Amino acid sequence: MALPGLARAQVTAFNQAVATAAAGDRDIAGFYKAVNYEGIWTGKDDRARRAALISALERAGDHGLPTARFSPDALKAKMDATKDPAALGRLEVEISALFLDYARSLQTGLLTPSRIDEGLVREVPYRARQSYLVNLMKSDPRGFFNALAPRTPEYTRLMKEKLRLETLIGRGGWGPTVAATKLEPGASGPSVIALRDRLAAMGFIGRSATQTYDAEIQSAVQQFQLAHGLSPDGVAGSGTLKELNASPERRLQSVIVAMERERWFNRPRGKRHVLVNLTDFKARIIDNNAVTFETRTVVGANQSDRRSPEFSDVMEFLVINPSWYVPRSIATKEYLPMLQENPNAVRHLEITDSNGRRIDRSAVDFTSLTEKTFPFAMREPPSQGNALGIVKFMFPNRYNIYLHDTPAKSLFSREVRAYSHGCIRLAEPREFAYALLARQTADPQGYFQSVLATGRETRVNLKQPVPVHIIYRTAYTQADGRTQFRRDVYGRDARIWAALAKEGVALRSVQG
Repeated sequence: MALPGLARAQVTAFNQAVATAAAGDRDIAGFYKAVNYEGIWTGKDDRARRAALISALERAGDHGLPTARFSPDALKAKMDATKDPAALGRLEVEISALFLDYARSLQTGLLTPSRIDEGLVREVPYRARQSYLVNLMKSDPRGFFNALAPRTPEYTRLMKEKLRLETLIGRGGWGPTVAATKLEPGASGPSVIALRDRLAAMGFIGRSATQTYDAEIQSAVQQFQLAHGLSPDGVAGSGTLKELNASPERRLQSVIVAMERERWFNRPRGKRHVLVNLTDFKARIIDNNAVTFETRTVVGANQSDRRSPEFSDVMEFLVINPSWYVPRSIATKEYLPMLQENPNAVRHLEITDSNGRRIDRSAVDFTSLTEKTFPFAMREPPSQGNALGIVKFMFPNRYNIYLHDTPAKSLFSREVRAYSHGCIRLAEPREFAYALLARQTADPQGYFQSVLATGRETRVNLKQPVPVHIIYRTAYTQADGRTQFRRDVYGRDARIWAALAKEGVALRSVQG
């Protein structure tokens, strides 16, 4: 594919410049070697490809990507100014590098998750960089660019919410914040008027002249609370007012972060899968994009060694009447000090040696042991009071995370439920098990109860393993409702936003 109108010497200068400029990037160099160092962007026959790239770059901001980094105006200016064959060859490679940066950023994210937070252990489904160039050459350019972003309903709805918030910011936002510490039904005055007006601006209540915290305002507060993961008591307390006074700019940050997270998660989820949103404290079974089961959860506490990680795996089996094999970190940090004070402490736990034999506690000087030298394992046999309750759901992984029952039922009534050592506790584990087993037995409840009645630890394999996705979204959408916002319980989204901002991502407003 020679460049039209150029002499052979000029073509050679172009090819040599391409080869030299590409040498520092193995993927780009490999691609251009395969096409004999011919151009794919800078020739007359490449107009459609150039136009498609420029059009895509013009929409970078719609996806929450850095507009300066992917500036179409800067690219067009370079194209217009570059005429010399050697300079054109260098520009050819520069455009390919820009294209690869944009394509990967849009398809699988601008950031590398593991560099942001140690709990971001999700494996991003990166595509081979050279494949973008190869597939572009085989495709309709506009169709290729249109297919890069995640094709999920969630991503599409997040983009719409982003535009809605940008338009709202352009119009001045939600108006004044509510200056109060607590407002209850029956209250009146300027703070109630501010509450009424802000709820109206957010779409939770119609325009009204009332100055009293009446039933209509109470209902609107409850709707707001439900949309923000708050207990729907209808009282505008400190927690509700804090969320109510959050700016649209802050909500826009959450949406942009959610879009980046959706790009990291740009992979098939499974027609049936389990979705655990840590910030929402909910576990759901999803069948063909519809929620068919939902239960409350307790997740890892907000401590460095307890925060639940974010990753995907496959649930292979459940264990009814499980034993709890105490993680070494808990055995040494929590139980060893108790044993050092009293060897008969935590009698419900068996202490075993490396061969699995129970040891005689009275024969051990626990005071001589440390976290590093503690040579024993600890196990809690199956029982109603077992830390794992009556069932656990296993998707074996390097993080030793699973879903399980718990005897500590009172925690499920709390608004923020971050108390575990990292595993996910379920409020309705029996019903969760029934929903999973319904695919392989005609009477899942009867089967489960019969196994439970034996009191024996029993593994039940799932005939159809189910993908499990543990995610963290402070903004997520609903197919038939308003966008939901949740608190950043681990501070992860704040760190992601800071990293995005460092890469040049900025908030914008839309006028008109």
